[in-house]
Amino acid sequence: MTPEIEIWPDDWDQFELLDSGHYHRLEKYGDLVLARSEPRAWWAPELPESEWAKADAAYDQEEGGEWAYRTKVASSKKLDFDGATAILKMTRMSKHIGVFPEQSRQWRWVSVKIKDASRPIKVINLFAYTGMSTLAAARAGASVTHVDGSKVALTWANENATASGLKDHPIRWILDDALKFVKREVRRGNKYDAIIMDPPAFGRGPKGEVWKVEESIVELMAACRDLLSEDPLFVFVTMYSIEASPLSLANLLTDAVKGLGGKIGQGELVLMPKKGGKPLPVSMFAHWSR
Repeated sequence: MTPEIEIWPDDWDQFELLDSGHYHRLEKYGDLVLARSEPRAWWAPELPESEWAKADAAYDQEEGGEWAYRTKVASSKKLDFDGATAILKMTRMSKHIGVFPEQSRQWRWVSVKIKDASRPIKVINLFAYTGMSTLAAARAGASVTHVDGSKVALTWANENATASGLKDHPIRWILDDALKFVKREVRRGNKYDAIIMDPPAFGRGPKGEVWKVEESIVELMAACRDLLSEDPLFVFVTMYSIEASPLSLANLLTDAVKGLGGKIGQGELVLMPKKGGKPLPVSMFAHWSR
């Protein structure tokens, strides 16, 4: 039987995809409209250039790689998601704003799984970046170990947690290379009921460790199997690499949880325009759960 590919559209009332195309995306966060480079938007946009020109700020990697402000707006903005706070930031060096609305259904999936477990749950979030998955798990009642190799990202995630009223929640903030940390946790005998990860195509750890997903993901997944508790709840993997596919992730995850029973799901995280237009597939995912 051919595995079903699920489509998970965004579900966040403070976000709207307005248009996409010509390798860019036009989007709205609250009342803030942004235009950014988007390598997955191969097609032609639906809206005329005059609508794109109304964006408050734009980032084009081919135009010097800096934000161009067209109106007077703050470089950061607080957004609410189910009681958690995501701080959007426009920095000089990157198109990334630290907010990923395509993951909104994933955050809710994580929250529901933890609440429905009706028992204490330990979660590890690898390549956790600005931490909305961490906050979703924490707000659902889990204790969370948040791991990222970037000090800037770790600080940003801490700011999100503080703004969300979770400063005193049991969250461990770990600045480390994900693979090295997982191996150490295995040697220590530490176990987790749930694993979340969002491995990049390429990255560097805090000590210059090089991460290339095609070289390291199999080893990481195998190590994560040894992290799972005797009664594991779920594993959720997302990936933004254009070269991979949902089926690739599902195959890897099938190997990692072999013998545990449960169910594998796979699909794409998609930004869906509310007023018509082309959906924008942004990330792929695979998950396993009891």
